[in-house]
Amino acid sequence: MDTTETITREELNLAPTIAEELIEQARAEAERQAADYAPGEKEALIERIKKLLREQNAVLVAHYYTSDDLQQLADETGGHVADSLEMARFGSEHPATTLVVAGVRFMGETAKILNPEKRVLMPDPEATCSLDLDCPPDMFSRFCDAHPDHTVVVYANTCAEVKARADWVVTSGIALPIVRHLAADNKKILWAPDKYLGSYVRSRTGCEMLLWPGSCVVHEKFKADGILRLKQQYPDAAILVHPESPEDVIALADEVGSTTALINAARRMENRRFIVATEPGIFYKMKEAAPDKIFLEAPNAGVGATCESCARCPWMAMNGLRNLARTLETGDNEILVEETIRREAVRSIRRMLDFARKQTISTGQGNA
Repeated sequence: MDTTETITREELNLAPTIAEELIEQARAEAERQAADYAPGEKEALIERIKKLLREQNAVLVAHYYTSDDLQQLADETGGHVADSLEMARFGSEHPATTLVVAGVRFMGETAKILNPEKRVLMPDPEATCSLDLDCPPDMFSRFCDAHPDHTVVVYANTCAEVKARADWVVTSGIALPIVRHLAADNKKILWAPDKYLGSYVRSRTGCEMLLWPGSCVVHEKFKADGILRLKQQYPDAAILVHPESPEDVIALADEVGSTTALINAARRMENRRFIVATEPGIFYKMKEAAPDKIFLEAPNAGVGATCESCARCPWMAMNGLRNLARTLETGDNEILVEETIRREAVRSIRRMLDFARKQTISTGQGNA
């Protein structure tokens, strides 16, 4: 088998796609959370959540892809809005005894893995990720067993059991330096689950990599022809692309990077207008970082027009003020990780965090 190619779903007996039924269930719950508020309801929920956070010595950590309401609430209450690497760092370093994670389940699990002594809550633990669903731990473990000469590197968008099987966990912001580090030691990489991010990393490191065939249902739908048509309408616009996107979309980018890297690019670059190929929840922080600039959603169909919210992650959208308040009131939706799995998974996560810390010290810069 050519270890520079992506393994096919057929070779793994992996389902052809994520079941549309699961996506529709997530969208239905997201619509319930986003339903119009009664007069005064939203303000009352926000005040109630703030009070409960104080009373329970809790801190809210929200991902860039959650709603503006949740990101603003995290900022206002001393919490944090970040990508998955910074969420992990913040949760580990904050003195709160309860971490409330607004994001998807693997983020809550990562918080618990790193902080076993803390209570970890989520607004809805059923909020998952197509990449996580695309990498069942039993199948992945058998695949690893079949390639014992490979170093196992998994993307953070995976469950605790998959992280426990890995040698390294990476985020999109630190994947390149870690794989370059491994390539310098002539390591062969078994990579999972995102095939597009894996292909991007392989193309820029030259490392020998065997790629699991997973993909993100949001980023996979961005289309190069639609972006090119939008670029024709706005020739001055810079194109910002998350590396979970298809290769022909990445090829159009003026900047490729993690959510944090793209926000920093919007602040740094001189362009006034940007076409952004990632989940549009990121616009909240982009507009905060660069309030004088204009951000356009990259089309995820072969047309040149934008489509409001068409690139929304249905699982991220399951997080809302209503279920956040209910979780804090009831204590439901606590995230637990079996201790044997946690002890194995924490090794690969700590390896990433230690690497990131050393890189920051050596370069004087953070890892986006």
